[in-house]
Amino acid sequence: MSYFDAASSAPLHPVARQALLASLDEGWADPARLYREGRRARMLLDAAREAAAEAVGCRPDELVFTPSGTRALHTGVAGASAGRRRVGRHLIVSSVEHSAVLHSAEVHERAGGTVTHVGVDRTGRVSPSAYAEALREDTALACLQSANHEVGTVQPVAEVAEVCRAAGVPLLVDAAQSLGWGPVEGDWSLLTGSAHKWGGPSGVGLLVVRKGVRFAAQGPVDERESGRAAGFENIPAIVAAVASLRAVRAEAAQEGVRLRELTERIRVRVPRLVPDVEVVGDPDHRLPGVVTFSCLYVDGEALLHELDRAGFSVSSGSSCTSSTLTPSHVLKAMGVLTEGNVRVSLPMGAVSEDVDGFLDVLPAAVAAVREKLGAPAPVAAVVQDELVVDALGKRCPIPVIELAKVIGDVPVGGLVRVLSDDEAARLDIPAWCEMREQQYVGEEKAEKGTAYLVRRSS
Repeated sequence: MSYFDAASSAPLHPVARQALLASLDEGWADPARLYREGRRARMLLDAAREAAAEAVGCRPDELVFTPSGTRALHTGVAGASAGRRRVGRHLIVSSVEHSAVLHSAEVHERAGGTVTHVGVDRTGRVSPSAYAEALREDTALACLQSANHEVGTVQPVAEVAEVCRAAGVPLLVDAAQSLGWGPVEGDWSLLTGSAHKWGGPSGVGLLVVRKGVRFAAQGPVDERESGRAAGFENIPAIVAAVASLRAVRAEAAQEGVRLRELTERIRVRVPRLVPDVEVVGDPDHRLPGVVTFSCLYVDGEALLHELDRAGFSVSSGSSCTSSTLTPSHVLKAMGVLTEGNVRVSLPMGAVSEDVDGFLDVLPAAVAAVREKLGAPAPVAAVVQDELVVDALGKRCPIPVIELAKVIGDVPVGGLVRVLSDDEAARLDIPAWCEMREQQYVGEEKAEKGTAYLVRRSS
């Protein structure tokens, strides 16, 4: 079995396992106590904090350990927003942030604050100028991920941090995906990370708040972790998390080159091996081990099951999975196809033979899913140069499949009107037009559902 979902959770690094087992015997006591066992635990915790701070590029007293990366984000957004409440209650986030940030923004908005969502281009990258335009006199905090978790696009954090610093607004950086590859550049103010993303144990996150940043921890607090992460510290897990961070950093330069070559192989070969595929994400500014592509006429979850049976564990941000029926907010913001989306994120140590094996089984897996999803002949009626396709009651990717089947039945310049009551069609039909160089005209209200208008261009 080849595990290709490191962006969700990386396999436990051997160094982390060794450190975890070793510290179980020494790090079980309360580090706040003055007796011998407590002092031993405190020494382990202090050493881990110093090593983590060195890796991040901050002072040890600026860094606290949290129960998860998600908790670090929630605490960071809430604390920084509350600390600058006198300035205002305006929050800036990008439209492709992790759901933990977007959920925090929703809570902020429900509490009376305002939120600006900065858009991205088709590669998933923000523009520093867009952040500059979003800044206001009442802006309390801006948030930006260092790299996207779904498509691997690396963001211009240093440039955005410079814009925010000039306006006197702190920038919180979600560095979960990139911290294992190196420190985050730029004059950021707050930063978060998650250990299981770089090969540490789950249940350990970190939050950095630079000196001088106004911060007011929300909710009940205690004396632990500067009052920013209540509860007893999991010292063995923290020690293992920091040990793995140091270990992957030592391997990052060499391993980054190797994984980038493997993902480039996937980026180049997949469109050649599988028809009707779009590789998404920035081709240059991206994480070394992540490559994402979308397949037309494919249900993402069904494709994942096919690949799992073939021995490959990958993930999907696809719309219309059986669990949610909800399009990926990242792909939606990018304006790319949301159906049939596959993310391959290679763990450190992934071998060339496994990548080649994946490329060998992928075409048959996609073909099998497309065959299973083959829609019956669409109900259509020709009205001069216009074709009406009734896809009501059919979930994606069926409306797009039926559109593709009949687009050739109208002359160039002719119109296809697709009737659909599936919300995902609003995203996938324009994305299909972009991929197939057809003209998306727009949408109209219909007696039932919505009519999506496509003009044949070629």
